[in-house]
Amino acid sequence: MPSFSLPRTARFTRTHKVSAALVATASCAAALALTAAPSNAAAPAAHASAAVKPVAANGLPVVAKAKAAEDKKQESVSVADSLKVTAVAEQGHAAQQAASRSTERAEIAPPKEAAPKPAAPRYADNLDGWIRQALDIMKSKGIPGSYEGLHRNIMRESSGNPNAVNDWDINAQNGIPSKGLLQVIQPTFETYHVAGTADNLTDPVANITAAANYAAHRYGSIDNVNSAY
Repeated sequence: MPSFSLPRTARFTRTHKVSAALVATASCAAALALTAAPSNAAAPAAHASAAVKPVAANGLPVVAKAKAAEDKKQESVSVADSLKVTAVAEQGHAAQQAASRSTERAEIAPPKEAAPKPAAPRYADNLDGWIRQALDIMKSKGIPGSYEGLHRNIMRESSGNPNAVNDWDINAQNGIPSKGLLQVIQPTFETYHVAGTADNLTDPVANITAAANYAAHRYGSIDNVNSAY
């Protein structure tokens, strides 16, 4: 069989075409790679930009967390202020209601009745009662004397008889006899009569108090009298 070979120029041309096709194919692949590369590179860049922001444990950015904390603080302060205002208002309302109730009670409260005056002491109509009544009057007037001193002198002067009259001594001779429980003459009675008692020489209480008043001025007290005076 006779050999067939291409001329040198033809071989070179064929080879050149194959190489050119390969180069073109490689160029297309490279072009495709370069065209896809920017989009692939942009995504990591975007992700990197988002990733650099500080993130708190709860997933929120630190700035957002700080703002949320500040908002919560402001909200707490506002709530506290609101509670204070409410509490003050409630206290004022309660005080006003209490004052109103006090006023109402004062208005409806019945007027207080005056305390009853203590009953006047009652004295027996006898020597013991006369002496006790005379002592109470003497005490109110500042006239000294005791039950014993009065009783002792009364028994010596009249034996306890309010109507006893001495008609034999010097006073009787002068027309002014001594009378009553403590044998008092009229001029002495009039001088030492104690206000508030009867204006009667023989009245038991008036006679005792006048005699005790006279004895206080002359002897210091009826208790110091142990004989005619």
